Amino acid sequence: MATRGVTGAVDIGGTKISVGAVDSQGRILAKKEMPTAAVGGFSASMDRVCQMLADIRHDTGVEFCGIGIGCTGPIDPISGLIGDVDFLPGWEGCNPVDRIGQAFGVEVAMENDADAAVLAEAYWGVGQGKESIICVTVGTGIGAGIVLNGVLYRGVRGSHPEIGHHVIDRTGPRCFCGADGCWEVLARGPAMVERMLIDVPAGDPLHESLTAKLICDLARAGDHGAVAEVQLEGSYLGIGVANLVTLFAPQLIVLGGSVMNAADLFMPPIRAAVSRNCGLVDWRQTTIMPASLGSDTPLIGAGMVWRHRYEGVVAAC
Repeated sequence: MATRGVTGAVDIGGTKISVGAVDSQGRILAKKEMPTAAVGGFSASMDRVCQMLADIRHDTGVEFCGIGIGCTGPIDPISGLIGDVDFLPGWEGCNPVDRIGQAFGVEVAMENDADAAVLAEAYWGVGQGKESIICVTVGTGIGAGIVLNGVLYRGVRGSHPEIGHHVIDRTGPRCFCGADGCWEVLARGPAMVERMLIDVPAGDPLHESLTAKLICDLARAGDHGAVAEVQLEGSYLGIGVANLVTLFAPQLIVLGGSVMNAADLFMPPIRAAVSRNCGLVDWRQTTIMPASLGSDTPLIGAGMVWRHRYEGVVAAC
């Protein structure tokens, strides 16, 4: 697909918001980040997003063809409305598409952040030439975008399938989605911290400083508790991935998000779980690998969201 110009890009996550300028080859020309600070309100966050986009436009000297948004879901990609998102309290019914569009006077398109990521990998990453791709993002939550027969898959009335909330252990903890032991509640980054802190005495500084990244660093240093937690996390991730292989038998599964910055630790137990659990499909035909676009996949994907929606439909920029 031919692409033109530079798009603005906004990636709205539960922990941070990234904005950037993405060129027609999927390269980030400039980017800025800020804490999501959702409790401060939608309007305040959008004011900061618009200011960062304006700063990037000024610093790079580019004009945006349009602006793409990838947002943690559930969201309505057609209306631009945010649904009931646990990580964005008070934002339900808010519309970043309208807000940012009014500020910049260009077309704005929004998709679930996992759908944005799979579009990035399909057009600019390792998914080029593949007809069936699933891109899983593992961070504050877990989401997955699906391309089948070369087309972004949508559910009924354009809905995004919440694959992160399929149940993998019904004896597991309750998730905000209402399920016990869904994939997200067991394998998202904060779940690692919650499990590790169970045996840490109250008042220990680790209660304030422990993160999934620190657990991975400790595991690499040989800490026995951290090594065990990494293996457990990898097993939970692997069960979910194995279910995707069994259900869809795709050509490619791409794993991204902040947790997968430690892919070297998690890929062996993930692949082991797939080999154990996929007895009725030829799992060897599914390539499973980290996101090829790295930690910037969600932001690059946000840039592709606009191109996917409008490129070739609206007049040339």
